[in-house]
Formats: sequence, structure tokens, C-alpha cells
Amino acid sequence: MLSAYITHSDCARHEMGPQHPECPERLGAINDHLLVKGLLDYMVPYDAPLATLEQLSQAHASLYVSELMAASPTEGLHPVDPDTYMNPHTLTAALRAAGAAVQATDLVVSGSVPTAFCCVRPPGHHAERSAAMGFCFFNNVAVGIRHALNVHGIQRVALIDFDVHHGNGSEDIFQGDERVLMCSIFEKGLYPFNGDEATGPNMVNVGLPTRSGSDAFREAVTEHWLPALDAFAPELIYISAGFDAHREDDMGNLGLVEADYAWVTQQLLKIAQKHGKGRIISCLEGGYVLSPLARSAAAHVRVLIGAD
Repeated sequence: MLSAYITHSDCARHEMGPQHPECPERLGAINDHLLVKGLLDYMVPYDAPLATLEQLSQAHASLYVSELMAASPTEGLHPVDPDTYMNPHTLTAALRAAGAAVQATDLVVSGSVPTAFCCVRPPGHHAERSAAMGFCFFNNVAVGIRHALNVHGIQRVALIDFDVHHGNGSEDIFQGDERVLMCSIFEKGLYPFNGDEATGPNMVNVGLPTRSGSDAFREAVTEHWLPALDAFAPELIYISAGFDAHREDDMGNLGLVEADYAWVTQQLLKIAQKHGKGRIISCLEGGYVLSPLARSAAAHVRVLIGAD
């Protein structure tokens, strides 16, 4: 059965100024590389819908959503934090990105596809319940997870975050929610400068020192994530798929390579096949140098869709 590839041209219209690392070209680089490698032949394309206010309010405070919508500029750039800006197309792009996670949830839970990759931006894992930050406006994965829990009645969901930066927004939204197990690996000392102390018993946070490399990453997954996931037995797995821990990406310095992203995806697929009918939904987060981003995303997707 083919997997879902969810994206939208609106996601490329969001821009935050010249030289900003979270640029529209990120999506084109991934799409072109997946096309060249023949991976899109294994995927069904979908246009991401706009998330609704009701869907957003499952993960975000209603006041925050309304204030962010009101802040959307008609021209120029509007800052929401020192490195996060809205242009006139940002709100639509953010609604598409969150809507992609909802659509992926509907497709995977219904059995229409076994897995889905949401190639969307802006990213989401730094967006807290009531705050935009770190290039993020709506927490796309969180909106999808709450849709799975509250609309589809899924009882146990795992959220995996291997971005080089800790997903503080996801932790803020899900801390103490016993229906969600969040597993995060990140580089210590980087933005958002937290995560070392888990905020709830449903959080498995592993901060790694700078230049840890592949062996330390794989050891952390094996020793910390996999036992917790196996015990939790998730019915559905979501991945905050950030590729900025790659050794060629200067946003971090963990020193991972494409093979690490393929390997961790294989481990997660085994857990999904054991407990959750093989169901995985992956949403793009970080990754800012185009070539390693595209190669890493392709390594991840190749395993996710069973093309290996």
C-alpha cells in the first residue's frame, strides 16, 4: 500500500526575510530529491487542507489563536519573537502545515495509507500552547495528535522528536497527558535552552553533549526510547522530523549522518508494527542546509514508506 505525501504550494509563500535559515527553498530541495530518487513513486500526493479553529483549539489556547490571526500583516513583516516573523502569507501556510497533520491522521487512522510524510512549513515543535517562537506558529504535530485522541478515539500516542533542538512547545502542550509519551533527543545548550529536566512522567528527554555523534545517538535511542516505547505500546506514532542534527548543518553540532535517520526510523517502524499496525505520521521540523536536509529526509522517507 502506498504512503501519503502531504504538502502545499502555500507553504512556500511564507518568508521571514533575506538570509533567514527557515526558507521556502527547504521544501523544494526535499521534493526534488525525493523525485530524483524515485521515492515519490511509492507515495500518493495530497494537498494539505487548512486547519480549522476547532482543530487548532485542541492544542492551543483559543485566545492565542485569535491573537495570532489578528497579527497577520497585509504587507511587510511582523515579528512575533526575535527570530520569528509573519508575512502576509504566513497565516495561510501555518494553517496548511497544521492541516497536513490532521489530514495525515485521518488517512492513517482510517487505513487509507499506512504512513504519511508531511512536507510542510512553517515547522511547529517550538510553538507552545499560548506562544509562537523558534520559527513556529502552530504546533503541527500536537494538532494532529489531539485530533487522533479526541476525534478518532486513539488511546495511546507516541511523539518522537529527533530535531537537534528540544521540542519545548510539544512538551508544554503534552506534559502530564498520560495518553501521550514524548521521546526527545536534542543537543544540550542549544535553543530553547531547556529539556534537561522532564516536566512530566510521560516525557523521555535525552540531552546529548556537543559532537556526540552517531554512536551516542543510537545508544540513547536504544537505552532510553525503545524500552519506554515498548512498555507504552503506542497505537500510533508521530515524528517531529528535524534534520538539523546532521554534521553538515551549522544550526547544531551533534554530528549525525543520513544513516542515523534511516536507522532510527527503522527502530520506530518496528515499534509501530508491533503495537500500532505500522502506523506512523512524520512532520518536517528543522534542517536548514539544503543538501543534507534533502538527503536526510530521503533516507527517513525511504524507510518510512518501505522502499528499502
